[in-house]
Amino acid sequence: MAKKKILFILENYYPNIGGVETLFKNLAEKLKEEGHEIFVLTHKFKKDLPSFEVINGVEIKRLPFTNRFSFSFLAVPWVLYYGRRFHYFHTTSYNAAVPAFIAAKLLRKKCFITFHEYWGRLWFGLPHLNIFSRYLFYWYEKMISQFSFTKFIAVSQSTRQSLVAAGVNPARIVLNYNGIDYKDFSSSRHQPPSKFTVTYFGRLGVSKGVDVLMEASKIFLAKHNDAVLKLIVPLHPKSKLNALRRFVKKNSLTNNIVFRHQLSNEQLRNELCHSSCVVIPSYSEGFCFAAVEAIAMGIPLISSDKAALREVVSGSYIKMKELNVPCLVDALQKAKADEWSVSAIKYFTLEECIQRYHQLYNCTA
Repeated sequence: MAKKKILFILENYYPNIGGVETLFKNLAEKLKEEGHEIFVLTHKFKKDLPSFEVINGVEIKRLPFTNRFSFSFLAVPWVLYYGRRFHYFHTTSYNAAVPAFIAAKLLRKKCFITFHEYWGRLWFGLPHLNIFSRYLFYWYEKMISQFSFTKFIAVSQSTRQSLVAAGVNPARIVLNYNGIDYKDFSSSRHQPPSKFTVTYFGRLGVSKGVDVLMEASKIFLAKHNDAVLKLIVPLHPKSKLNALRRFVKKNSLTNNIVFRHQLSNEQLRNELCHSSCVVIPSYSEGFCFAAVEAIAMGIPLISSDKAALREVVSGSYIKMKELNVPCLVDALQKAKADEWSVSAIKYFTLEECIQRYHQLYNCTA
């Protein structure tokens, strides 16, 4: 196999946690393990992070921007400097796309972009955004979808369809589902607790439906004061975390809603396995690692059934009829009564995902 030199240009990378970061950490480390030259350019999302670091053989250069929007428009000189020796650039939506595309054109490099989601008009239906932000993000997303990247990689059929609807040439789009290493979850099996416990884990992003979850939980927990909602969330953004804590205190739910932060992978899996079910109330999901990982451990899911969730959810699950508070309360009631739908497990392996990236790089060599 010919050795490749690939520069990943990403707004976020490990130790930031999220679906995008999971994909690219797995991909970069696996490619490095196979002997390819891999380098990551990203931004320093926390001031105490080192400017340069090697993690599992992957070299990471963090540029001196704590704001990811600064990275979008000021990172071009660094991409030009580091990018000369690489065969390919690989970036992702959203903020890293601009410097990656500009530098690739100037250096005449092939540049791939992995699109995890394309929200389009959904920007105008999400909570917690002002009108300026809605239009800014809508037009920024529209702009990068019109760039002539070598290939657009869609991580689900849902994302692919959204890109086509946005005007991307279907011939430029490659479908490649994200994947996980199932060996990482082989020793973690569902062990439901005696007390009914619903767990949410993931970011506090505007698309994650946490607003619906909190309002529905207030109603559900008033009827079932022995039940528990477990929130495994990051400490940032502080404003959103503080808003959640105020909600819990205001509604006298401190005995029913518990927070967990900064867990190791082993601790996270243990917390998930000791839950009755996992809830994913998202307004949209481009793939949803949270769902696939929970399914791998045999944990039942409550799903909003939005976008790619329709493609990846399997095992034991309850699909919300609509994404609103009454429907989530109804789903929680069904979960407590063990009224699950059951289907054959769908598998999304890391090996298949990486093999398709290999094929993509080889086909465009």
